[in-house]
Amino acid sequence: MTLAKRLLPAVSLLLLCIFFAIRVPQATGHQSFLSLDNLYGVTGQYAYLLLIGMGATLVIIAGGIDLSVGSVLALSGVTSAYLMVKSGWSVPLGILAGIGIGALSGGLVGVIVTKMKVPAFIASLGMLLVARGVTLRIAKGVTVDGTPDTFNALAAGKVLGVPMPLILVVVVAGLIAFILHYTKLGRYVYAIGSNAEAARVSGVPVERVQLAVYAIGGALAGLAGLVESARLSSGNPTGGSGYELDVVTAVVVGGASLAGGEGRVSGTLLGALLIAVLRNGSNLLGVDPFDQNIYIGLLIIGAVAFDQKLRKLG
Repeated sequence: MTLAKRLLPAVSLLLLCIFFAIRVPQATGHQSFLSLDNLYGVTGQYAYLLLIGMGATLVIIAGGIDLSVGSVLALSGVTSAYLMVKSGWSVPLGILAGIGIGALSGGLVGVIVTKMKVPAFIASLGMLLVARGVTLRIAKGVTVDGTPDTFNALAAGKVLGVPMPLILVVVVAGLIAFILHYTKLGRYVYAIGSNAEAARVSGVPVERVQLAVYAIGGALAGLAGLVESARLSSGNPTGGSGYELDVVTAVVVGGASLAGGEGRVSGTLLGALLIAVLRNGSNLLGVDPFDQNIYIGLLIIGAVAFDQKLRKLG
């Protein structure tokens, strides 16, 4: 990854924070953007983006893509809530079930890609629809309300004054960074993304690695679904719609290449924070949500165009 690609997300985030730190008080009469409550609120509200982004980083570095993560988030959150509220499952079992369903969903995408040789775009798009349909069927089209307070602590709880979503993001980011840079799996992920055929000839178990990557991505989407349900104190069958686009944007803006073989956890964190700060600051300024989607769309187009330009120069 070139130095320019590494620095661009950090510089962009810094400039955006400076802009909102100046503009929000001018528009609202008080400094609500830099307040600790607002910054913690951003972490809680956009924890899904930071968590799913970690799994998506693995998938995209390996040369794949998973568009089903938004639906898998909803499926995991609704299933976990249903099991705890309707079936009387304990909170730990409900959490394990949610993460397990996410891993199973991601693993199924991996099986379709590796065994059935279906392109990742189509496989994950199909899973997007399947997972959403199953979610709506389980919840019968309505929210599953009344999740236990101990479960809701995933979003509302604090440890030594630090919100639980922030702790989860730091732990998961550290784990994925360790996998990528200090394990054989991480080396295989980069090798497959750079040249899958060359990796196979070199003895890399390409299909098993791809399967593992999709399963990890699904498990983190499941964890994000639990945090989202805990934040809302309910399982929402329509939640997660469009999240996959924000996730891909965060990873690509963070410096990863859709061609594979390139990307970093720190870059994804910066890309996700860039989107979170853009949406949060825009909300504080009263920018229309429809216009925010335009900005996010332009952001991903610019990031991919910048990546292509650097590749030509290289």
